[in-house]
Amino acid sequence: MREILAGAVATFALIPEVIAFSVTAGVDPSVGLYSSFVISVVIALFGGRPAMISAAAGSVALVVAPLVRDHGIQYLFAAGLLAGMFQMLFGFARLSALMRYVSNSVRTGFVNALAVLIFAAQLPHILNAGAIGYAVIAAGLAIIYLVPRLTTRIPAPLICVVVLTALCSALNIAVPRIADLGQLPDGLPMFAWPNVAINLELLNIIFLPALAIAMVGLLESLMTAGVVDDQTGTPSNKDAEARGLGLANVATSLFGGIAGCGMIGQTVSNVKYGGRGRLSTLAAGGILLILMVALKGVVAQVPVAALVAIMIMVSIDTFDWGSLRRLRGTPLLSNLVMLVTVAVTILSHNLSMGVLVGVLMSGVFFAAKVARMQSVRRDGDSYVVEGQIFFASADAFIDAFDPLNHQGPVTIDLSRAQLWDITALAAVEKVRDRFARNGLAVTVVGMNATSGLAVPKVP
Repeated sequence: MREILAGAVATFALIPEVIAFSVTAGVDPSVGLYSSFVISVVIALFGGRPAMISAAAGSVALVVAPLVRDHGIQYLFAAGLLAGMFQMLFGFARLSALMRYVSNSVRTGFVNALAVLIFAAQLPHILNAGAIGYAVIAAGLAIIYLVPRLTTRIPAPLICVVVLTALCSALNIAVPRIADLGQLPDGLPMFAWPNVAINLELLNIIFLPALAIAMVGLLESLMTAGVVDDQTGTPSNKDAEARGLGLANVATSLFGGIAGCGMIGQTVSNVKYGGRGRLSTLAAGGILLILMVALKGVVAQVPVAALVAIMIMVSIDTFDWGSLRRLRGTPLLSNLVMLVTVAVTILSHNLSMGVLVGVLMSGVFFAAKVARMQSVRRDGDSYVVEGQIFFASADAFIDAFDPLNHQGPVTIDLSRAQLWDITALAAVEKVRDRFARNGLAVTVVGMNATSGLAVPKVP
């Protein structure tokens, strides 16, 4: 029961976002809702991270919007189908290990930026709510945060939805309802192959969008899986998650849905209210379908303000507030990476862009730090080199040698150094050539075997 109720909370957290993301993508809200049902069911059965909620997502909507605008919805289905195949290939190739290169600073920035974007998505509803709307939102937040002090057997967001819907209907309070957000589904999703001609022109149109969908979806799903790993203290199979997501996107594209990925806000909500297994994910999709089809008339009357209150709670729970307290004790460059990840994500409304910039910054800062871990010590006509020699430290290595202050043969001892790349080898060659131009013979000794590089000894 706990799993089912947690899934129900995730369902109500899904509805407003999925409808909003469908509008962003340029498709009918029913497309996003069908997609969320299909993806939830498939990922519950075949995914690698139990308790994770996957559905139509804003990051994917931003990618596909130009495709839908220029070529139509059938090309969206075709691109989603190809994207799912890419993701399955990614999973079978076991490429999830690449996620280890995403630093904790980037992950924290990803989570915090997403919390801000979730809250920002509610601002249009909040700013246009009016006095009555503000009162309903405030009542919803009061229920969400006060009810757990009385009981935790039923998730507070569910009580919020039921109470506010009954109250607004009984008192005939004039507030926007879910029915005002867009057309809801009229029946079950139907299997249909994308109505496009299969030829090279199709591949030319959908290849890059499909690749973008695949990469953005994988990035967001694997990052979300990592957040759940941390929150629950349990491991997950990231390659299985990639394969499951790919299969889910293939399935949803064949049932008239938009491709999707992991939803961190809804996942955090699911985990918070007791979701730990696959049943909660399955329940989220199943309850969504029941609400949208069998109970469409009832769901249509749910106040948007109730959903806004839930999403405000989700954004608050998603944000890593401890990261603000840790700013003083965390290295400056790590803080900078986290803050830039947040800023780029918010400004671009693109999670993958923020993560990409954060990863690049982390790599540059790490290379700069390692580059300083080298020294060249002179002892007469001999040099002893210690530390790491690679593209970022090669220039400093070259500048450490002075051919003008030697009269006899020179020895360079690299036994305490590590050469990492072709730039390091080129640096050693340049040092040798400098001495040679001054008529000095150079002997390089101690070349480390692990570098895989070889510098010939010069007589």
